[in-house]
Amino acid sequence: MPKTVLHLFHADPSSLQTVPALAERILSAPSGELEVYLFGPAERMLADAEQAEFNSQIDALVKSGARVTTCIGIAQQIGAEAAFRSRNLALESAATAFPRFASEGASVISF
Repeated sequence: MPKTVLHLFHADPSSLQTVPALAERILSAPSGELEVYLFGPAERMLADAEQAEFNSQIDALVKSGARVTTCIGIAQQIGAEAAFRSRNLALESAATAFPRFASEGASVISF
């Protein structure tokens, strides 16, 4: 089955709303595997208490079985590594994640 990766970089309201909603739709259809990779400004939103709605949507994706991954380097820079791990977020460098996506034959859609 094909794999889809939603790569969320931008932290604008439209991107923060679109990616979780799109991920939920992908998960509801038996269309293959889904992974959400958060990086840069979007990853920082995971540590922002004012982004409660976005964070609850991300946590719901994890609970529904989607792999949600963040960049370990940024998590360490912002002091959020332990918090992200406690939320069952995967941590992986972009330098290894994107080659992995290619080797898996994944379709990567960036926001």
